[in-house]
Amino acid sequence: MKALHALAFLAAGAALALALAAADAASPPDPPPLPELLSGTGLFVPGSVERVQADVIEFSPQYPLWSDATEKRRWLRLPPGAFVDASDPDAWVFPPGTRLWKQFALGGRRLETRLIERLADGSWRYATYVWDADGRDARLAPATGAAALTVAGRDAPYPIPSETDCRACHEGAPVPVLGFSALQLSPDRDPLAPHAGPAVPEADLRALVARGVVRNLPPSLLESPPRIAARSPVERAALGYLHGNCGQCHSRPDAAGAGVPVDVRLAQSVVDPASARQVLDSLVRAPSRFRPHGTDAARVVQPGHPDASVLALRMRSRDPRTQMPPLGSTLTDAEGLALIERWIAHDLPRNESLTP
Repeated sequence: MKALHALAFLAAGAALALALAAADAASPPDPPPLPELLSGTGLFVPGSVERVQADVIEFSPQYPLWSDATEKRRWLRLPPGAFVDASDPDAWVFPPGTRLWKQFALGGRRLETRLIERLADGSWRYATYVWDADGRDARLAPATGAAALTVAGRDAPYPIPSETDCRACHEGAPVPVLGFSALQLSPDRDPLAPHAGPAVPEADLRALVARGVVRNLPPSLLESPPRIAARSPVERAALGYLHGNCGQCHSRPDAAGAGVPVDVRLAQSVVDPASARQVLDSLVRAPSRFRPHGTDAARVVQPGHPDASVLALRMRSRDPRTQMPPLGSTLTDAEGLALIERWIAHDLPRNESLTP
């Protein structure tokens, strides 16, 4: 009898070992460590830090994020034969192996290049490379961030984000990739969008679909490119600015688990015709939890009164306790603020329906 028990115990142990081995085989391997130098990440042609690889796509979102007046360039690289699945036009699916870079510069001096990469298990990793003063290469910063840079002509030091800072912005949205989307790459670009760089015709929505980089996009979005529904050009630009700068945290109502616990919705949908109305309803005359100057009541947006609108007040502030967005900026965006204040003062009906 003891022999039978021993055999059973050995058999159970062997089965457990086989199960653990199978689980290990099914699990994706740990990702390789990132290169210490930006030149080793696949962005540039070997031996250069100026010329990008032939399969790297440069793109330009129409509603860029304000980043203290830095000059930015953005690139995407997909694994060979892979594509972006746009079956859900508001939440594109990027294949494992996708890499995106964003370069920040001031006065022509490259300061940092941020990298995000989708790993084999579907998760994303984030890194920042800080450029050497001589511009010969950029070096991987610690995940906890690096010392701020001193930049000529800038009063405050230039901060380098930590991995936590990157996740705080990118992972509030349904998809961590913020600037490579149907609305941001629409060929129907907004001429009033603040800080928008020149369009890249080879990387607008139609061109990407034609090249097979983006697939499964509903044909209607090619026939009628995405555009924010609005009553005026100023309102279109204002809502686009809020989408690009705030929508990653203040996401759509149906973005389960995303965003912040405040009922302000600033992300636009390219398929939901009620999207623009939902944004307006969450803003205009909506009560605000924030109480400026000890007031008993405040409105997120008060038509005709930018000085009484919490949205404008928090955009203007750079007090860390009140500023919006809370990260990624130490300087007020004067152009963006002027657009929002103009929209509040002149373009919003004071007593009419808000339907665009």
